[in-house]
Amino acid sequence: MANRNFDECASFLIDNGLFVGRICRLENVLKTIINKHGYMKNVSAALSETTALAVLLANALKFEGLFTLQLQGNGPVSAIVVDVTSDGKMRACANYDKERLQKAFALRKNEGEIEATPHLLGEGTLAFTIDDGNNNYHQGVVELQGKTLEECALRYFKQSEQIDTVLKLFVSIPEEENGEWKAGGIMLQRIPELGGKNINTENIDELRNEAAMLLNTLTAEELFSEQLTLGEILHRLYHANGLNVTKDNRYEFQCRCSREKLLKTLRGFSENDLAAMLDENSKITAQCGFCSETYEFTIPEIMQKLN
Repeated sequence: MANRNFDECASFLIDNGLFVGRICRLENVLKTIINKHGYMKNVSAALSETTALAVLLANALKFEGLFTLQLQGNGPVSAIVVDVTSDGKMRACANYDKERLQKAFALRKNEGEIEATPHLLGEGTLAFTIDDGNNNYHQGVVELQGKTLEECALRYFKQSEQIDTVLKLFVSIPEEENGEWKAGGIMLQRIPELGGKNINTENIDELRNEAAMLLNTLTAEELFSEQLTLGEILHRLYHANGLNVTKDNRYEFQCRCSREKLLKTLRGFSENDLAAMLDENSKITAQCGFCSETYEFTIPEIMQKLN
């Protein structure tokens, strides 16, 4: 029987704690996100890859609350945003100019090809924010420079965190229109304060190179195999390196939008401003960018909430 343990991320240690890693693969949560938007295939691929990166980064950080990964650029795709809560709830969305994207494909004569995520975004930034829910924020920002999303993320760790990191991301793109999207990745870091007990420091570079080499042998076929658990994949890679799988987190889609939150926002506008928002049916319509849920309000309803 196939092992359907997707939508999870496993944390692990190797070489007596000298290196800490994460491995994830997503399917159902990704399917829910993509089905809610109906994006062009290139945009869905970029969103899938960014979602996998967000899960790996969220697991690499100790936080309670909300982790947000945001890519912004001046390209046809202007933004990709992924939210991950500490209890495994996720949502994601993208903003893009369809006409501009189609013109770019026509100009480069590469329609149907899947372009690298940074290519779609152009010049911009990669940023993450941690919000603990008590108005305490931590943010890291780096320029979106690199041929791949992996290179952009590694640039952040090198420049901002100065953490030796190895990263590999995967996206499985369905051939059929309604096929299953999958995304995942694996990350390995050397964080000195986390351990490395009884390790000869003269061998660190050798151990690091071996660990990175083994990581890069992982294929998409293995990662997305329904016959293999994440633990079994890690055993294949690092069984001879003192592998210790320490934690396993699961993920599901959940949007935090609500009618009450939108009403609270609308209460901040004057009655004249609200009147300017009315559509032909004398209603104010708002759609959530993350889940595409549409909400309708009347001015009397909003003003009643004000009183």
